[in-house]
Amino acid sequence: MFDDVSSSALRVSVAGLAARQNAIANNIANIETPGYKARKVEFEDALRGAVERGDSPSSVAPSTETSLEPTRLNGSNVNLDEETLSHIDTTMRYQLTLRALDSKYGMLRDAIKGA
Repeated sequence: MFDDVSSSALRVSVAGLAARQNAIANNIANIETPGYKARKVEFEDALRGAVERGDSPSSVAPSTETSLEPTRLNGSNVNLDEETLSHIDTTMRYQLTLRALDSKYGMLRDAIKGA
């Protein structure tokens, strides 16, 4: 019950979105660090592919890559506008995913209680 495809996919999503939030926070914190290259976290395509192939979503791990965006004069390539929008998008996705998990486990809780 806890290892079905949807539960696994939701848990992988929470982990991936949390990793992305961490990367965004690091990017913003290092915006003025000379030579700092922004980090990007990807997991959605790998998760989608695993589900489509019938593989276990729990085998998917977020990957962190260095951004290839152009750099500013100090060598940093952090774009505050992009990071801010990514933060908002990621936060909304994270909250939605947590609600889906809460709903899924709420139904299980109700079934156990006999409600």
